[in-house]
Amino acid sequence: MTSKHSEFDSLVPGRPLDRPFSRRDFITTAAGVGFALATQPVMAQTAIHTDSAGLLAGRVKLASPLGEVEAYQARPAGQEHLPVILVVSEIFGVHEYIADICRRLAKLGYLAIAPELFARQGDPRQIESVPEILEKITARTPDAEVLSDLDACAAWAFQNGGDPARLGITGFCYGGRITWLYCAYRSSLKAGVAWYGRLEGEVTPQTPRHPLDEVAELKAPVLGLYGGEDSGIPLASVERMKKALASAAAPAARASQIILYDQAPHAFHADYRPSYRKAAAEDGWRRMLAWFQQHGL
Repeated sequence: MTSKHSEFDSLVPGRPLDRPFSRRDFITTAAGVGFALATQPVMAQTAIHTDSAGLLAGRVKLASPLGEVEAYQARPAGQEHLPVILVVSEIFGVHEYIADICRRLAKLGYLAIAPELFARQGDPRQIESVPEILEKITARTPDAEVLSDLDACAAWAFQNGGDPARLGITGFCYGGRITWLYCAYRSSLKAGVAWYGRLEGEVTPQTPRHPLDEVAELKAPVLGLYGGEDSGIPLASVERMKKALASAAAPAARASQIILYDQAPHAFHADYRPSYRKAAAEDGWRRMLAWFQQHGL
């Protein structure tokens, strides 16, 4: 089992991808969506910036049964019947990295939408300490609330150019765990890609079940992308998940797959941080796109 704090030890700082950030890009972006304070200093030399040319991109507010939800969305301008990808953030919320992921997907023809899942608890982007985010924001955010907000984002997407028959999800770190849970929750989902999401953990009223508990309930196949040097997600946990998937009766579980990048740490896709590993990140991105295409997205 893994504690929440140990999972995020590595977070403390300390194509179609357009191009690396220039200094001007970094300053401009920091004044806009911005990077979360807890991720500073940002590695501007490796952070990728995708422009919004040809896209409809920006923040929206949408209705949810639990109250209004804010999200960042990006989609090709003037197009309809687009495949929809829900993008689930790290614990830092929808900062510039997650917004850029949405734009990267939109450049490929997807409608990508990333909800601010923690807004009812506060704004994690404005908190400088990872332990404080975990205590005050993440630990107080119920999984059931998150799944409901993702449903609301999917409904908004379907009303704004998205194809209800083509829904997928991807998520990073915290969002990787949620990706597994959403694939066990929503029957109309086509596929999910979980980037280094925790597979086991403490049972609380907010987190009553974890991905390993939900293998038998999987309704959409998941591609899991993990780092062999992740200090917070033990290899033993990844191996338990592999065995559970292989022996499950659920077809979606047996169709799921886990890729392990032996020399990659946690958050190896996070191009704005020292944990970034270019080769693993780019290979994982290619695999994600192929996975979505394989499953009709």
